[in-house]
Amino acid sequence: MKKVIAVSIIALIALVLVPQIHFVNAQLGTDKSAKQYINLRAEVWNEFFRMTTAAFTVGAVVSGTLIWLVWRFRESHPKNKNPTRWEKLDDPTAGNYEKESH
Repeated sequence: MKKVIAVSIIALIALVLVPQIHFVNAQLGTDKSAKQYINLRAEVWNEFFRMTTAAFTVGAVVSGTLIWLVWRFRESHPKNKNPTRWEKLDDPTAGNYEKESH
């Protein structure tokens, strides 16, 4: 899971930095003629669509994780049938936890 998070963070950083580097290189171009113009409107929309793609990707990962968590830890899951050591006690604040085994 840690590897997935690390790769996601690196991918998001790359999505942010690559358009900026491209934009700076386009402004600094080798040929300084008057014919070279940057269409800022197109660059802004390009950045918007890249960020939208990243947002949908992150949203899909978060939604999938939540769906998995809800499915895994539902009450009807076979592994969750046995009560925990805290659920066995009538009053969890009035008990000795060292006697109980997990």
